[in-house]
Amino acid sequence: MTQSVAPPVPPVAPEPTARSRRPSRGRPGWSVSVLLIALAVVGPVAAVLVDVANGELPDWPRNLGDMVVTTLLLMAGVGIGTLVLGCGLAWLVTACTFPLRNVMVWLLVLPLAMPAYILGFVFLSIFDAAGPVQQWLRSALGDFVEFSVATLPGCVIVMSLTLYPYVYLLARAAFAEQAPSTYDAARTLGAGRGRAFFRVLLPLARPSIAAGLALVMMEVLTDFATVQYFGVQTVSVGVYTVWKGSYDFGSAVQLAALVMLFAVAVLAGERLMRGRARFTQQGGHGRGLQPVRLSVGRGLLALLACLLALAGSFVVPVLQLVWWAVDHARGDGPPALDSGFAQAFSNSISIAVITSLTCVVLALVIGHAIRLGGGRWLRAAAQLTTFGYAVPGAVIGIGTLLLFDYLDRALEALGVPGGTGLLVTGSVVGILYAFVVRFVGPASQAVDASYQKVPVTLTQSALSLGAGPLRVLGRVHAPLVRSGVAVALVLVAIDAIKELPVVLMLRPFGFNTVSVWVYQLAKENLWGLAALPALVIVALAVVPVFILFRQVRTADTATRQRRSRGSL
Repeated sequence: MTQSVAPPVPPVAPEPTARSRRPSRGRPGWSVSVLLIALAVVGPVAAVLVDVANGELPDWPRNLGDMVVTTLLLMAGVGIGTLVLGCGLAWLVTACTFPLRNVMVWLLVLPLAMPAYILGFVFLSIFDAAGPVQQWLRSALGDFVEFSVATLPGCVIVMSLTLYPYVYLLARAAFAEQAPSTYDAARTLGAGRGRAFFRVLLPLARPSIAAGLALVMMEVLTDFATVQYFGVQTVSVGVYTVWKGSYDFGSAVQLAALVMLFAVAVLAGERLMRGRARFTQQGGHGRGLQPVRLSVGRGLLALLACLLALAGSFVVPVLQLVWWAVDHARGDGPPALDSGFAQAFSNSISIAVITSLTCVVLALVIGHAIRLGGGRWLRAAAQLTTFGYAVPGAVIGIGTLLLFDYLDRALEALGVPGGTGLLVTGSVVGILYAFVVRFVGPASQAVDASYQKVPVTLTQSALSLGAGPLRVLGRVHAPLVRSGVAVALVLVAIDAIKELPVVLMLRPFGFNTVSVWVYQLAKENLWGLAALPALVIVALAVVPVFILFRQVRTADTATRQRRSRGSL
């Protein structure tokens, strides 16, 4: 009788522990690449700090105190405005049900596509003394006294209308994730909806709101054109005027360091507002915060509030730009899209393409190096690469000039003639470098979001099969993170097209971009000529907002599905 022999059982590989799921050590070459990228990003800021430490105390502008006070007042005013608008609208669309509420949830983000410097000159043209609003008031009232809106309060209104979506998005996400038990308990104990909101939900959402306000403050510090339209002298404007007006580069550097102190104060304030509340209360598997259906009258008032915010920040400015563009096309004036605009548009597209491709490549290198391992210092260096996006444009512009000047001197000391000083002021190299420093952070975050979905074991398997790091990047990582790469390309390209302060500070003589083109025409009150180029910028800026729509909608759908499964 033949005895059957069972096939040998292969040894079962032990389950990978939490420690073995990650590579034990990184590749030195890739780790050094991340370190070099981090050094390049912090280079402009380091150059400003070194120059301030080694330089003599300059002759400060006589109105320095006024600039500091004005900057603080502008930041405080815009902060309060965006806080009221952002949190109010976020609570309205989260906790209430009213007509067109589901549409308003998305449309209220559209002001992100309207740059403040475009809304600024549209606002002035409509509401200033020569605008249609005051003309109508004069004809209706007769003895109406003219007034100017080119003031600090006018600037606060414009910037609040364009920047409130930063607070709105984060506050809405925080309110939507709240577990209803605490809120319901407050209502059960007799607290009204308003008191429960201010005493319970708002403190729980404090970390998200603080992060949104920090973004708003950074945008206020970076803004350059809007404040000039309204005659508001901030410290950032002082950097440009001191350098370009009096050619006092030393004073401009000192003012840039002062702007950086404002940025550090904003970040410290964000940490202080957050306090120990590092995370909001999660909704978990519960039913979430249930919206209350408003009565017909209150529902119409809620819809009116959303429509007014949307109309003032996006719809009316776009309609005014369209009217100007059509009216100018019917007239006998010069064409809006002439050869000068074509050259400016070509310059903008070229810079945007080069910047976005460079930032995405650097983001891929950073994410790939982290997946290969390297320890805490590598992750710290990767965090530094996002530093440039939190630095005002005035600091990056001045720091870029200083950094290239130091490099020029070093090359001359080594006997290399020419140096790079002429290169940075006579070409777009300085602009490209400053753009990469400023926008590699958003690109890295978008690509890293896709990298998070790639299992570490997949990288380990490819390496264990003999594939080199470069091949793993090209054959494994890059195809799997292509969605994040696409988002990063679009976001960086649009931000590069809209960017104004860095271009104004570093552009060579006669070099224009679309943003500079619109800024110069609007500064000369040539509304008709500026309208169509401004519409081009707004139309391009709608693209990342649409991408944001899709991302938020996907996240909301996933949250609803998770809660529905948890409630079964």
